[in-house]
Amino acid sequence: MVPAKLFVGLLYRDEETYMVALDRMVEKFGKIETKSNPFNFDFTEYYFKEMGRPLIKRFIIFERIIDRGELASIKKYTNNLEKEFAVNGKRRINIDPGYITKANLVLATTKEFPHRIYLGEGIYAEVTLTFKKNGCNYFEWTYQDFKTPWVCGFFLKARKKLL
Repeated sequence: MVPAKLFVGLLYRDEETYMVALDRMVEKFGKIETKSNPFNFDFTEYYFKEMGRPLIKRFIIFERIIDRGELASIKKYTNNLEKEFAVNGKRRINIDPGYITKANLVLATTKEFPHRIYLGEGIYAEVTLTFKKNGCNYFEWTYQDFKTPWVCGFFLKARKKLL
């Protein structure tokens, strides 16, 4: 089995919603290894209509090594969690799970595009970035927040724990 670390990207406005959702994920996925600092998410306006603004994002990496085959069920769990926190059909938190291996960072999504692989049950996987010795390689589809140097550095540190 290739070692993979579970992570989630959390996008939210309300700190209380973030804290309660995080507690639920810790119950499900176990202890947190590290958290990124929160940062303003202004890379796109895509979420503003549904969630409002300003939006905050942060990344959480869990200690547990996962089987990469779990990604679809993890995404389904986080989708259900988003629905639980929704008000009048509008999400108050967006939770994007993925995993890190020595080679790459993979995100789960429900949106089909030509570069995504179908995992089953309406869930797709996308290689969002690959790792090199001291940096990250990006693709045309890599989200802008993942292209920032500090985000690459954050995930490189997590990757070192897999080596």
